[in-house]
Amino acid sequence: MSSETLTKKLLTSNFGKIDSGSIDEYISAGGYSSLEKAFSMKGEDIIDEIKASGLKGRGGAGFPTGLKMDSVKQAEGTPKYIICNADEGEPGNFKDRLLMENDPHQIIEGIIISAYAARINHGYFFIRGEYMNSIKIIEAALEQSRVRGYLGDNILDTGFDFDIDVHTGAGSYVCGEEFALLVSIEGKSGRATYKPPFPTTCGLYNKPTQINNVETFCNIPHILEMGGAEYSKIGTESSKGTKLICLSGNVVNPGLYEVPFGVSVRAIINELGGGIPNNRDIKMVQLGGASGPVIPDDMLDIRLDFQEMREKDLNFGSGAIIVMDERINVLDILKRIIKFFHHESCGKCTPCREGLTQMLLLLDRFIEGTATKEDLALIEVLIETMSQASICGLGQAAPTSVKKVLQYFPEEFTGRIHTMDSMTV
Repeated sequence: MSSETLTKKLLTSNFGKIDSGSIDEYISAGGYSSLEKAFSMKGEDIIDEIKASGLKGRGGAGFPTGLKMDSVKQAEGTPKYIICNADEGEPGNFKDRLLMENDPHQIIEGIIISAYAARINHGYFFIRGEYMNSIKIIEAALEQSRVRGYLGDNILDTGFDFDIDVHTGAGSYVCGEEFALLVSIEGKSGRATYKPPFPTTCGLYNKPTQINNVETFCNIPHILEMGGAEYSKIGTESSKGTKLICLSGNVVNPGLYEVPFGVSVRAIINELGGGIPNNRDIKMVQLGGASGPVIPDDMLDIRLDFQEMREKDLNFGSGAIIVMDERINVLDILKRIIKFFHHESCGKCTPCREGLTQMLLLLDRFIEGTATKEDLALIEVLIETMSQASICGLGQAAPTSVKKVLQYFPEEFTGRIHTMDSMTV
């Protein structure tokens, strides 16, 4: 299969073709025509099209977007808010940054359509603080949209008022979690909170709030343009549309690729990524980023499909694929991952705060060759406790890589257990 048949450019169709700083070029390429179409429709009809498309959230959770939109529309309480989550802090992911920097108006159009459908009058762009260029581009694009009448009061003489503010993060990974993001916008310390209630009924300032990822919003204009039923023909039975893949690690051609759902991980690595340099063997591949699972080479034929992944207790998160060849030291990789989460933990809940500290200590014992069988059992207990009892996704997902190495590469741990026999001469 050639790389041309593997890719399908929908969200990236304007990349390299228009000046991202020009609203006129975006309009010339068909931009904002879906918004004008939306204004001729009822809000519930727009939501029905999104439901018919089968679009699921691209931030990692895979929740049906149309259902979330409908929940906010039906929720009691005003004002209502809409938030674009662009706090892309997961190591291995860079798709949202490239979407903001290459086609910002596509995102803005998707947000406005979504807000109109649910009768929301105020929105936020929550952008990772380190993305300075993205912030400048989005702020400039928003101002252009206001000047052209796509944002502000009485948009295109429809009587609909809507505007978007930009809020930047301060380098906190945990603010990518929706509840920590909400309290950060409110001016509080970015820490997760217990749920339910969920943002659709009790979000920003305790009002109904729709939160979606950058990539999710980018799909909205295309769905309205082609119709939900036509869009649903792309992909698989359980996973509709295209997916942006951030391919990195030991591959010949790392980068951003847009593929229809149903493509295998192996095809992405070999056909799009050009395979492994110097024909080395693959040791393992991490899906979704640092918080995602790792799989061995013999599992790479698994397809990008929500259901297929779920059946194997896997997920592909926001879409990162990190390839690691035979030269890596698996336990060193795990230590770097856990050290990252230990640094980024907000420290609010005990399972995450103390669990990550203990996990680092235990990994050091295995690296040094001083670990015991009891240490291995303790790691398994820590994984279960953190996954089940942590408040937010950081603590719940942080030990995923360790869990999957134990499942698929158990010798990396069992081969380093210290025994009395190893002491004999």
